[in-house]
Amino acid sequence: MRLLPPRLLRRKGRYVLLAAALALGWSLRPHPASPPTDQAAVPPVRCAGAPPTAAAPAAPSRLSGRLGLYVAVIDPLTLKPLRAVAQAPDQVFPLASSYKQAVLWALLKQVDAGQVKLSERFDVTTANQSLGNYPHDHSDVRTLAGRMIHNSDNTATDILHRRAGLASVQAIPERLNLCHTRLILPTKTWWTAQAGLSPRFPGPATFARLRGPDLLQAAEKMDQDAQQLRSDRLQLRLDDYFDHRYAPETDLGTQNVSTPYEFAQLIAQEFLRPGLSAQGAALQREVMATGFGRSRLRAPIRYFGGKGGNGWRLLTYTGYFETPTGEHVVYTFMQHGADQSYTMHNTAAAFAWINAAVAEVLKAGDEGHRPGPAVLASRR
Repeated sequence: MRLLPPRLLRRKGRYVLLAAALALGWSLRPHPASPPTDQAAVPPVRCAGAPPTAAAPAAPSRLSGRLGLYVAVIDPLTLKPLRAVAQAPDQVFPLASSYKQAVLWALLKQVDAGQVKLSERFDVTTANQSLGNYPHDHSDVRTLAGRMIHNSDNTATDILHRRAGLASVQAIPERLNLCHTRLILPTKTWWTAQAGLSPRFPGPATFARLRGPDLLQAAEKMDQDAQQLRSDRLQLRLDDYFDHRYAPETDLGTQNVSTPYEFAQLIAQEFLRPGLSAQGAALQREVMATGFGRSRLRAPIRYFGGKGGNGWRLLTYTGYFETPTGEHVVYTFMQHGADQSYTMHNTAAAFAWINAAVAEVLKAGDEGHRPGPAVLASRR
């Protein structure tokens, strides 16, 4: 997939979510008024935040808006950070397509339980078609999973998200006690809410406060609204929203969200303690290895899995990698409210910051490994 300039991005509802292929270059119904934007910030929730952490290196000047970063070497036995650097680790950010790895994880849990088969096939319909490119009819679960991570296909994601169940995807952060992390909405559903086309959307401030059964009930009603819409109708309304009513705060009360620290914790669990069968874990790692990021990292890598995302004035990159000497590293980068509406051109700056942080945490060995500074120097 080639990069889309801002004008073409606009014609995709102003959201072309990150495709891993960028490594190579990179209906109708009455609608209510748009959701209010004056109280959309996520309210404080009492839960454990990031432990005391060294400050991350200074961010490149290219990166504007709110910035969050968490990079850590993880103990594979305790899943605790051995060394970490961070900036704004406990602030809430929109995840964009980075959340899609949780859909894969939840789906594979159901495959292991015999509730989903990889051979199941799906057609693209008015109800399930989201924005952007979409898969061929009769694609099976394995094909859709690959498109979800490698191509960041929104329709493939929504099909799998609904097949796994909204509650099953949200159960992942709830099980890990990640109380600032919300992963419950398919892509079409959050865009429908942002565009003001979901009659049963309670508004961003209220939705951001919901937890447990109340969150699930609201999300299911919103998803029913979204499935009544044609994707082209949704695109037109999103264009109007971004032109005239966009407020960054509203992203936090509509989209899937997390904090740099919490999402790093989720990634550590995902790769080091996924709770899957041997076959399920192998498939998870195989699919996640096709996500974007490996070519941008400077450290030597034995295994990599990652996912990124972009949207209107926001950008995210997340991943896990293991070095040849056995260090386990997780990273989460989040940008929100950037000066640029089209953020993909910030990719080089984002990975410059990630790599600088990785250099800070990979200075000494863990569990007998001593890569030292030469670990990074060997790839330069």
